Formats: sequence, C-alpha cells, structure tokens
Amino acid sequence: MRTHNPRGWLFVLPVLVLVAFNALIPLMTVVNYSVQETFGNNQFFWAGLRWFEEILRSERFHAALGRQLLFTATILVIEIPLGVIIALSMPRHGIWVPVCLVLMALPLLIPWNVVGAMWNIFTLPKIGLLGYTLNSVLGIDYNMTQSPTAAWVTVITMDVWHWTSLVVLLAYAGLISIPPAYYQAAKIDGASNWSVFRYIQLPKMNRVLTIAVLLRFMDSFNIYTEPFVLTGGGPGNSTTLLSIDLVKVALGQFDLGPAAAMSLIYFAIALAVSWIFYALMTRDRQ
Repeated sequence: MRTHNPRGWLFVLPVLVLVAFNALIPLMTVVNYSVQETFGNNQFFWAGLRWFEEILRSERFHAALGRQLLFTATILVIEIPLGVIIALSMPRHGIWVPVCLVLMALPLLIPWNVVGAMWNIFTLPKIGLLGYTLNSVLGIDYNMTQSPTAAWVTVITMDVWHWTSLVVLLAYAGLISIPPAYYQAAKIDGASNWSVFRYIQLPKMNRVLTIAVLLRFMDSFNIYTEPFVLTGGGPGNSTTLLSIDLVKVALGQFDLGPAAAMSLIYFAIALAVSWIFYALMTRDRQ
C-alpha cells in the first residue's frame, strides 16, 4: 500500500515561495494600475473598472485578439501533427538516435531575439537567401515588408521552424516509453501501421501530447520577441499580435491604466483557454 509522505513538499517549498513572491508583486502592481489613472508626477486617481470597459469595447483590442487567436490556432494545427510525424520517423535504436536528438534540440537553444533577427536577414528580398531565391530565382513576388500575406507566412514559418522541435522531443519521449511487448503483440495479430499508431502509440503519447499542446498554446499565445524583431507588427498592423499591441499601449503611448487592464484580460483569456484545453484532453482519461 502506498503511503503519503508530506515531507517531500519541504524540498519544493522554497521554490514555490520564490515563484509566488516573484509573481505576486508584479501582479499586484498591474492590478493597482488597472483601476487608477495617472497624469505623471506619481499622482494617481481612482478610475474603477473604466479601463476594463474601454478595452473590452475597443475595436483595436478585438482586432489584435483575433490576429492572436488565428496565429495560435495555425501554429497548433501545424506543429502538433508535424511534430508527431517527425517523432514517428526518428530511429529508436542505434548511433543515429543521439544525432537526431541533438539536431532536433538545436533550434530550441537559439535565443528568441536572435531567431527573429536571423529570419529578418534571411527573408530580405535583395540580400536574404530565402528572399532572393523566391524573387530572383523562382520569380515569386515576395516581400514581407509590403505584403501582409508574406509577413504572416514568414512569421508562421519561423515559429514552426523554432518550436516544432519541442513537440518532436515530447512525442519521441512518449514513443520510446512504449514496451516492445506491445509491438510484438500487434505484429502477431497482424495489425496495420495505422492500427498500431491509433491503438498503441497515440494512447501512450496522450499525456506528453497534452503537455505539448498546453506549452505550445501558452507560448504562441504570449509570443512577442520573434514576430516583433521580424516584422515589428507590420506591414501596417497585419502582424500586430495582442502581445505587441499591449507593449505599444504600455510603452509607446504610456497609457499605464489601459495597458494594465489589457494585460489582466490577456492573462484571464490565456488561463481560461489553457484550462479548457486541459479539461477536454484529460476528460476521457479521468
């Protein structure tokens, strides 16, 4: 019979206290700004829920939120299946296993701002390798600084290149945890590759795929550095995601009250959607 030992929490308690301390103070500051108005000189005036009502009725907020949801949905639809397919094609034994794992991990080691700068140079129409190839060699009119469609495709391609590796590594970890006896039984029964994937591999990857979906949702929904360095939110506002618009309000316009209210609404949406994802993906398991 398994016994419960509460002393194990003593080892993680300092970490929990530190994380709570670092999270609560900024959150309290944001809440304070969201219900007040300031005109400088450190003078604040009570505003109540004015900023929340203003943000929720703002067409600018709705447009930025729509672009953010579209970006996140596109990322999940592409990266989760692609990551699973790549993980299934990777070797399980032999000298190529560490080679593949290292290659998959390389994009994750690159800092976010460097990724945006790399792709910015890579896609320049005249001097970038990709931009020059598409324009001069293939004859495709490609310029992400002028075409919203090209900017969107570039931002999505950059994120897929950078973060699909995370899904691959998580899915691969789930695959190698499957006992060989499962495959032997499937071979004896004459199961097809699709049946093996549907009834053996996919159920065994369920937990890691839940983690992958949650991580990719939260990261893509809160992404800022890579698209900002790559496009700056342009051309126009075509790639101005909610995170970029929030920074523009807070730092560009220095509207601290609306920015604080927007950040709290942003946080609430991310938390609610993450909970919905988790509840739906773990419903059958429970």
